Amino acid sequence: MNKSELIDQIALEAEISKAAAGRALDAAISAVKQALKKGDSVTLVGFGTFNVGKRAARTGRNPRTGAAIKIKSAKIPKFRPGKALKDALN
Repeated sequence: MNKSELIDQIALEAEISKAAAGRALDAAISAVKQALKKGDSVTLVGFGTFNVGKRAARTGRNPRTGAAIKIKSAKIPKFRPGKALKDALN
C-alpha cells in the first residue's frame, strides 16, 4: 500500500473527503517527526511505539576501493509494534 492508497482507505473509513484525509495523514506524520526530533517517543495504544535509537560510530569499507572509512554515529527512527497489532497479524 502506498500513500495515496492509504489516503483513499482513510477517507473511506472515516467518511471524509480524500483531501481532508490527505491533510490529516500529513499532519499525523508531521507530528510524529516533530516529536522524534525532540527526542520524545510516540505511543499509539494498540498500534505501536515510535522512538529514536542511536547507532554508534563504526568503521566501514568503501566497496569501490576497499579502503576503510569512518561512519559517524547517527540517530535513527525505530518502531516497536504493539500487542494488538501483533495479534491482528497472527
